[in-house]
Amino acid sequence: MRAKAPDAPLTPFTSSVGQSVMINSVDSYHIRLAVSGTSCDKYPGESPFSLSQEKLRKVGMPSIIHARNVARKLGVSHGLIFIAGQPTINLRDSDQARPFRQRRYFYYLSGVDEPDCALTYDVGLDVLTLFVPDFDLHRAIWMGPTLSRGEAQDHYDVDRVQYYSSLLPELESWLSERVHNSLLYMVHGSEKPKGLPEELPLDSDQLLPAINAARGVKDEYEIRMIRQANKVSGLAHRSILERISKMKNESEIEGLFLDTCISHGARHQAYQIIAASGPNAAVLHYDRNNETLNKKPLVCLDAGAEWNCYASDVTRTFPLAGQWPNQYTKDIYHLVERMQEECIKRIRRGTRFLSLHDLAHEIAIDGLLKLGILKDGTHSAIRASGASKVFFPHGLGHHVGLEVHDVSESAIMALHPSLDEAQYGPVLNPSISRSPCTLSAPLLEEGMIVTVEPGIYFSPLALANARKQPYARYIDFDVADKYVSIGGVRIEDDILVTANGYENLTTAPKGEEMLAIIRRST
Repeated sequence: MRAKAPDAPLTPFTSSVGQSVMINSVDSYHIRLAVSGTSCDKYPGESPFSLSQEKLRKVGMPSIIHARNVARKLGVSHGLIFIAGQPTINLRDSDQARPFRQRRYFYYLSGVDEPDCALTYDVGLDVLTLFVPDFDLHRAIWMGPTLSRGEAQDHYDVDRVQYYSSLLPELESWLSERVHNSLLYMVHGSEKPKGLPEELPLDSDQLLPAINAARGVKDEYEIRMIRQANKVSGLAHRSILERISKMKNESEIEGLFLDTCISHGARHQAYQIIAASGPNAAVLHYDRNNETLNKKPLVCLDAGAEWNCYASDVTRTFPLAGQWPNQYTKDIYHLVERMQEECIKRIRRGTRFLSLHDLAHEIAIDGLLKLGILKDGTHSAIRASGASKVFFPHGLGHHVGLEVHDVSESAIMALHPSLDEAQYGPVLNPSISRSPCTLSAPLLEEGMIVTVEPGIYFSPLALANARKQPYARYIDFDVADKYVSIGGVRIEDDILVTANGYENLTTAPKGEEMLAIIRRST
């Protein structure tokens, strides 16, 4: 604890055991908040000394802080943000509801994972209001009661809770009393609630990029959720490794992964599980997961659990026994492993992610030249030709958050566009490269979470197309064909950008640890 300045004011504070403690304003201290009677994650989002007792009992997402961040990104001091949650929708031609998945923009501002809700945030008054469904006796008998006002007030970081029937009157009241020139902000103008006038002071252009910008950098609560999603994913990946030698079909991999995640509290997946064996691993988003594992050299498992609506994104490639079945698979795995390790260790704030994507291609070209897959050209000539994109066609990574391919700030050019095109065009496929692995992405910031997922693939379709391209002279297709049975290798981790570098949030085994687990279970 730091020494006190003699003239620093003292603040009284009552400890958990009822003792009065004098805290100096320049003292350093650690505060732990305990909430009795609930197992929910608590995150007040502000210093405890600045919060009312009402705020202190909120749990979960720091919604009011997110709302203020969005208002700052909008750059306004007055206005009303309105956003609807995901409604209950039946499947077409059916009385069965679609599986519910909360709208991520709504969740970011509310922390509510319940259907049929809405939210307003009065920027000028700094008031966040949640609207919950009106009580429906018939629905309550069949499905259980919907979220009540009292439950919502206790569980969510909002200032007010009203029933949905109050939404239209409250919007009309705000419109009649609004500050001059203040606007009603919506993500999409088509979401305007029925009953409002046709002519509105509506802005449906600025809110979407403002929320995207706010979501790009994660706060402590969000990082904690993504870390927990990775922990569950790590357990599920480990369970596959422990049993893979006894499995017969890709469907068993998918089933066990789901079983492990759900058993550990993660009911939903962040995306469709990819359990691709052998040549199927060359299909980037393969999800049939129904083929035999018999005589397949390896499996590419791309699967990540979701925790409180936050995603993880994890890929591991492994053999069916505790060793690589041949030199081909071993060589490609170690090449991709090196691509990933060299890129991860360079992550820090201020890094341009696209330069890491470029580095991955540089390493891939060197490795493929040594293996004889690329030939008859200098490194620079092969890079300029674009031949490496045949084997590494996607971006090095993307943001992770409320979406597995998460949003971020509107595009900013970090370098001159013409220079970017000349430098990075040969190693970038814009159509399948997401921010931050794009020409227009800003530099990495502390609090961003990005994937690093290099891969090398041997797709028969891609190779057939490559034979027709000018860069075909740099590819030895006879050698490349020997690798087609492998399909592809991808390794993916979720990386948090920190003040001093990075933290790898992914706990799933890889490399030698991965092989050792398989060997022990064989």
